[in-house]
Amino acid sequence: MQLQQKTAFITGAASGLGLAAAKRLIVEGANVMMFDLDATRVQEQADLLGAQATWAAGDVSDEAQVQSAIAKTLNTFGTLHININSAGIGAAAKTVGRDGPMAMDQFTRVIRVNLLGTFNVLRLCAAAMVKNEPLNEDNERGVIINVASVAAYDGQMGQAAYSASKGGIASMTLPIARDLARDGVRVMTVAPGIFATPLLMASPQPVKDALVDMIQFPKRMGMPEEFADMAVHIIRCAYLNGEVIRLDAGIRMAAR
Repeated sequence: MQLQQKTAFITGAASGLGLAAAKRLIVEGANVMMFDLDATRVQEQADLLGAQATWAAGDVSDEAQVQSAIAKTLNTFGTLHININSAGIGAAAKTVGRDGPMAMDQFTRVIRVNLLGTFNVLRLCAAAMVKNEPLNEDNERGVIINVASVAAYDGQMGQAAYSASKGGIASMTLPIARDLARDGVRVMTVAPGIFATPLLMASPQPVKDALVDMIQFPKRMGMPEEFADMAVHIIRCAYLNGEVIRLDAGIRMAAR
């Protein structure tokens, strides 16, 4: 799929990977709906990006809020072709810690936002995509890109909730791609490693140094713009479907 005059719905678009993707897609000629829980920041970023961007604030796991944002996307730009799901939260807690077992509401919250929220958005975006006219000789109608994490495969101590949520995203990639194949909608997942997002960059320097030490090459954090590069490649390469790509410079996470 070519990006010129296409429309993308991006979650977590106020910062980090989502914002980098929004900026890059606009440079490539696409329109973007920027969806984020932080209304103030997402509006500020959308305003900076100009007429090719609009915004909505909401919770990815809330059906009504996502439906409203999709309706605004269609009213503003007419169509919806691309969905990038980068919204997510983390939580560090051992299964049994000094104060007893991990609180179930903490585990549930991470699953609700990361896994259920991703599925909620993609299913609603896919419902809009299948109504598109075919875009090319492959009868392609849309592309969905989910964001998992290398924690889906080698989660560290204290990452049970986060790893479970990202592992679920990775595992549902193929069955959803199979579900949507007859409708011409591709589904891919990117599993980033250590990226220089605002949340991670706020960590103490020893924490950042320990994470970089586990990276093979290049020996640095990934840049959000490199995630955006990958997203653009997935959108353009029609033969990518039903797969999880580790974007991680060869990192394999240690236990702690």
